[in-house]
Amino acid sequence: MRAETVTALLSDHEITERVLAHIARRTTDTGTQVWREPVANYRSATRLQVELERVLLGTLAVFCPASALAAPGDFVAREVSGRPILVVRGEDGVVRAFKNVCRHRGMRVAAEAGCARVFICGYHGWTYGLDGQLRHVPHAEGFPGLERAQHGLVPLTAVERQGMVFVAHQPHANGAVLDDLPDCIDLAGMACTVSASETEANWKLVLEGFLEGYHIRPTHPQSFFPYGFDNLNVVEHCGRHSRVTFPFQRIQKLAAVPAEQRRLTGFVTSVYHLFPNALITVLSNHTNLIVLEPISVERTNVVRYTFANATAVAREPHAVQRDTDFVALGAAEDRAVVSAIQRGLASEANDSFVFGHFESAIVHFHRTLEAALAEVK
Repeated sequence: MRAETVTALLSDHEITERVLAHIARRTTDTGTQVWREPVANYRSATRLQVELERVLLGTLAVFCPASALAAPGDFVAREVSGRPILVVRGEDGVVRAFKNVCRHRGMRVAAEAGCARVFICGYHGWTYGLDGQLRHVPHAEGFPGLERAQHGLVPLTAVERQGMVFVAHQPHANGAVLDDLPDCIDLAGMACTVSASETEANWKLVLEGFLEGYHIRPTHPQSFFPYGFDNLNVVEHCGRHSRVTFPFQRIQKLAAVPAEQRRLTGFVTSVYHLFPNALITVLSNHTNLIVLEPISVERTNVVRYTFANATAVAREPHAVQRDTDFVALGAAEDRAVVSAIQRGLASEANDSFVFGHFESAIVHFHRTLEAALAEVK
């Protein structure tokens, strides 16, 4: 079966039917295009800068879950591709984003995450409201003629949608990614924990590791593979985004369940790629929102927000921790592989990487990225 481009993703019953058919036939979803991606695009600092300016910073991209900003004053401050960003929920309930830079001498006004009434620069004490307006200047007489209204925090575009906060760093941001978000994604109201770690690989290499099951058997022989399949996935494209379904062996139990009663929770891992650089992984007992932020051409900051699935907590309090520990083993295996690939690029053994019919979600990503790069020149 071919990977599909759709506006509405398949239902649980339809996914089940497709997986069961693949099991019976020893097949998987396939694409129709072979894509050759130049290795130089993973090594070139110039290429990375173009990706940042034209796509990652010019697109409304996922920054954090809305639940990280649950109450007025809640904020998240983080570097995004070297740019310090502050996102905060105002007293009016609206989420706003700013450059996290004091308008006096450039010091950051907030760090990490928390809840605040105002933001006070730690250098000279200039103070800003949750709306970004400059509220107080110590010894203001030393700045005659200063227009406070012109010295608020520099705003960025921020949009709250389906339980996520999207931020663009440039004016006239491309908002097309919001038009075709899969309806089945909604993180609203889900409490989360956050962690971050660096992977020594280009952000695209890290992303690619999530988007195909062709590697499951050789890369994860003791972790994921015993519970899953060798090269069996359902792949769907929704505008610029994709969903890849990784079934577990136990999905075969659903063959005896009436169609209207089939539910995939606990029988698959669903990986949503939200273009350009975010992923949502829905597992048996927890869900992750993962944002990949390039630090350099060969280093990526992986920001992970983890949510406990409500049914899992009610059923077994320790299920989420057990689930996350297990997934961490597979993630470490993936991290080792992509880091090794990055180091191997210097050998110049390959002029390009070949992505075949089993890697159609990666092909879709590169095709979409190339189109996005061509949109703004």
